[in-house]
Amino acid sequence: MNSSSGTKSKKPANTGQEPLLEEWLTLFHIPGLGATRLLSLMDVFGTPTEVLGSTHSELADVVPDRLARRITKAQADPLVQAAVERDKEWVRDSWQNTIFTLTDVDYPPLLKAIASPPPLLYVQGDAELLHQRQLAVVGSRQPTPQGGASAQKLAADLAEAGYVVTSGLALGIDGFAHSGALQASGKTIAVLASGLDNIYPQRHQSLAQEITAKGALVSEFSLGTPPRAGHFPRRNRIISGLSLGTLVVEAAVASGSLITAHCALEQGREVFAMPGSVHNPIAQGCHALIRDGARLVENAAQLLEELEGINSTIRSLDDIRQGDNCRSGGLPECPDQQKVLAALGYEACLYDELVLATGFNSQELAQLLLIMEFEGWIRNSPQGIVRLC
Repeated sequence: MNSSSGTKSKKPANTGQEPLLEEWLTLFHIPGLGATRLLSLMDVFGTPTEVLGSTHSELADVVPDRLARRITKAQADPLVQAAVERDKEWVRDSWQNTIFTLTDVDYPPLLKAIASPPPLLYVQGDAELLHQRQLAVVGSRQPTPQGGASAQKLAADLAEAGYVVTSGLALGIDGFAHSGALQASGKTIAVLASGLDNIYPQRHQSLAQEITAKGALVSEFSLGTPPRAGHFPRRNRIISGLSLGTLVVEAAVASGSLITAHCALEQGREVFAMPGSVHNPIAQGCHALIRDGARLVENAAQLLEELEGINSTIRSLDDIRQGDNCRSGGLPECPDQQKVLAALGYEACLYDELVLATGFNSQELAQLLLIMEFEGWIRNSPQGIVRLC
């Protein structure tokens, strides 16, 4: 981002320079491999270099035969390598363009803590914002004038309090949230359901440009990818995964915003909802969330008070270094965390199984797991929760 003096903000050290970036991109662009199978390969082989150096028979134990063959030929596949070069050139073209990989030290730690985090993140703008305190603000694409004004005011107040406002660039509440943060001279992140060179909706082209200049655009989809219906739930899990919590302002019962809220709950994050008129159909989703335990907020002061409580629970992200505790051979001081490790054993465990084994309720366990993943005691994998110590 350009400052008033014309200087550029620091670009993360990985950008286009991470030794494994080319290998990650090679795997990422193999047709049909997909994020879930890519993460499964990483669980087995450890690094992209090991995956690409494995034999067909070794790979076929993890992925279907056709994919195993594609992996062994990927480094000589002209279509795959053309896509890799295009991405590398995109990074080189502008100091604003960044690609994070899952093994990158600069990969956002909150997002890394979710189940099946995106293997790659394309970022355009100030990538350092992904490490700052964020709150997701989402809601209806067709809000009432009052709902739009509320989202804009809340986002402005959050931005003035130092929070980054994260949303999905959609029409309606998302747009009001981004605009509110920008009008308060704050920071905002927009997560896309398409490649970063394919802004959707078209009506938000100018808003996306302003966000790039003063915030950041983020996507797990490669350049040139169009928006598709199945991409939006995946986008929603990133919105909630980057954030300490998710605020829903006006949403119908069958709403994509509720998908974001449910993702937040599954990730152990807080959900906040703003109530509306009982006669307003696009407030019914918020009322349902409140009935299910979401925190009711009516103004920014209430929301900021709740957020400060969360911040006092989770240590500063700058002080968190994944794996440090395990490498030192220690165990957590917290008895509840010790109980979780004992229940996990040394095999992957599903969340529901861990609830039964520990006796903690779902909310208690989700909060414990979030902190434990930050501190490096456990990690999520496609097979379940895995103990690292």
